[in-house]
Amino acid sequence: MAFTRAPGKHRRPSRTQRGTARAAGVAALTTTGVVGSLAAPALAAEPAAAQTGLTPVVTLGDAVADRIDAQAAAQHEAAREAAEAAARKAAEEAAREKAAKEAEEARAEKERAAREAERERLNTFVSPIPGSYVSTSYQAGSSLWSSGSHTGVDFHAASGTPVQSVGIGTVVEAGWGGSYGNQVVIKMHDGTYTQYAHLSSIGVSVGQQVAAGQQIGLSGATGNVTGAHLHFEARTGADYGSDLDPVSYLRAHGVNL
Repeated sequence: MAFTRAPGKHRRPSRTQRGTARAAGVAALTTTGVVGSLAAPALAAEPAAAQTGLTPVVTLGDAVADRIDAQAAAQHEAAREAAEAAARKAAEEAAREKAAKEAEEARAEKERAAREAERERLNTFVSPIPGSYVSTSYQAGSSLWSSGSHTGVDFHAASGTPVQSVGIGTVVEAGWGGSYGNQVVIKMHDGTYTQYAHLSSIGVSVGQQVAAGQQIGLSGATGNVTGAHLHFEARTGADYGSDLDPVSYLRAHGVNL
């Protein structure tokens, strides 16, 4: 009894048939562009693209190599740009630090100069009558003075000669002073006092701030005098009896007499 095999059913394709089908499938994928869009690592291992008979062998070797080169070049460029940016940032930071240091040094120098200028201003003393000279010395004895001796010095000056403060200070008296005539008493910045007596006129008032060399009145012959001159005293206090040697006082403050 003979059996007949069903034609084609459940029959395994021959090697030739499988090769033909695979070639057709690859060709179809190549035609539709699907293979060209693949970037899976598995395809990167394929051999270089070639055409053998009817079967196209598709590879991405050159494309992947080019892509790797491009990525390497991009990474190199990014690293170069990052290095340049870091260098620029470091240079800018160094410039800022230098500018800040220079600004601080300039500020410190300005403050130092201001302190020096203020110190010089406070310690600047002048003669009460520039170009004049002492005509009667300190503690000279005479019956003209109630104490029996001269408590200040007399500067030679004609009536109406400008009289100036010997230093910076505050006026504490400005008016009639009995035997002193018209007088001005100034408390100096260092706590000492100076007196200017026998004035013909007064140009300041109590509480006024005065500077070294500022005019405070005019010399004259008011009070107990025998002629026009300026009576000048240096004192430890505002009142009579606390006198210092006026010449030594002025010289100690840099005034040449």
